[in-house]
Amino acid sequence: MGKKLLRRAGRLLALVSAALLLVLLGMLVLPLTEGADTTPVPGSTDWMAALPDDTPLSALVIPGTHDSATQYVQLAYFSKCQALSVGKQLEAGFRYLDIRLGDATDDGPPLLMHGFTKCKVSAFGAALTLDDVLADCCGFLARHPTETVLFVVKHEHGEKSDAAMAETLNAFIGARPQSWLVTDTMPTLGEARGKLVLLRRWEGGDGLPFLWEDQKGADDVSQNAAVTDEGAYRLWVQDRFEYGADDKWAAFTASLDAPREAGDVLLSFLSTKGTGTYGHPYRFAKRLNAQLLELDSAALRGWIAVDFGSPKLAEHIYSANFKQPERRIAAASLMRSRRGFLYSAAFRGSSRARNTTSSPREAHTSSTPS
Repeated sequence: MGKKLLRRAGRLLALVSAALLLVLLGMLVLPLTEGADTTPVPGSTDWMAALPDDTPLSALVIPGTHDSATQYVQLAYFSKCQALSVGKQLEAGFRYLDIRLGDATDDGPPLLMHGFTKCKVSAFGAALTLDDVLADCCGFLARHPTETVLFVVKHEHGEKSDAAMAETLNAFIGARPQSWLVTDTMPTLGEARGKLVLLRRWEGGDGLPFLWEDQKGADDVSQNAAVTDEGAYRLWVQDRFEYGADDKWAAFTASLDAPREAGDVLLSFLSTKGTGTYGHPYRFAKRLNAQLLELDSAALRGWIAVDFGSPKLAEHIYSANFKQPERRIAAASLMRSRRGFLYSAAFRGSSRARNTTSSPREAHTSSTPS
């Protein structure tokens, strides 16, 4: 009798072990298959060229990515939020980067982190560093000087103080001062073209202050955007990262109607991990991104950060800048003045430039970016 029980217990233990092994293998392999549509969108590398220099960045609808450096990351099932590298995100049209830094090892450059998990250069490669990300950003801006990149930095992990991380970052800025715009007031697009605009998520130091209270929790799912006075401007943020998909979508769409005044910044995240202790970002992004693509881009406002961003999604967001009549006219005039730009010929003498009912893709590739 005892031997039978032992054999049964052994078989049960073997089955449980096999099941756990399959789950673990699935969690390792599945993230490698989770991606985004990488089909290029014509004009995505230079879409800001069509906008007037005197436009404040706060007035633009800017596509961004949440946890931008997590294409390859430890514990990817829980931590992966992007399918494209930072460089590919910029080429796709994203202009807001969510950069999370961790303390350097062996006096090297700061590491890119998501929580306590390290981002990597490839699935089985070395740790991704600030040097790697800045090389992608500066290279992109050198090739596309009409663009700008909002470089939003947070000290994500490590024992060093925020002040120490700020000092480290300042050394990187000092090595390439021509590539940066470090200011404490919201710049115009003309002032920011060809540069990384520093926004800091810590108290004190150089750059635009960009701080808000943590918005975790799902006890009250009626909450959407909250406002913080940053001194030079007011910052509205919706980052309800522990809402389920339905509640997150409701919070996102409600935040688009935040009672902003001129000069206010609106930042709305479409990303969430759900209500569990640990989430699977791809599961939510797949659904929420599809909903965003179905929403009329004319309704979009502010800076919008997504998980698993794609060129199509970036275009859908930035096309909102060309839905307002005054911006369409200004963009058309500017494009005519930029000889040799990709879309200039499409603007000249095109009756469709006045067609406000064109689809975003059709308008963008023919007459006015839409």
